[in-house]
Amino acid sequence: MTVAIVTAARGWIGTPYLHQASVRGVGCDCLGLLRGVWRELYGEEPEHVPAYTADWSEPQGDETLHAAALRHMHVVAGGTFAHGQVVLFRMRAGAVAKHVGIISQAGASPAFIHSYAGHGVVESPLSTPWRRRIVARFEISKG
Repeated sequence: MTVAIVTAARGWIGTPYLHQASVRGVGCDCLGLLRGVWRELYGEEPEHVPAYTADWSEPQGDETLHAAALRHMHVVAGGTFAHGQVVLFRMRAGAVAKHVGIISQAGASPAFIHSYAGHGVVESPLSTPWRRRIVARFEISKG
């Protein structure tokens, strides 16, 4: 299924960034990309996503995105990056986790697919600055 996850995510490349959206070719944010890939592969999303602000619960210090990931995916502990893994990022030290992407290339030069403001859905190298921001890695497993 990991190849299918990467194939589906690559189908979203070029989709413009649009906060809270999740429509391939029209607009999505980072969570919207993951939601869209989930729907393409598994059907209905596992839970309703309420409206959220760009600060992702930072003022309250709530790990809303991390908690949702723990409810619906399996944590990957240690080891190397693998195709189709979901990576959760903390954009700065001490902040809540609020960015998510999908590993698209493993090995010596890992890459990930994500959506962010000003760029939309892109495939980026998982460079050292990005790796330092990783909070957790997950595997999607439905059922």
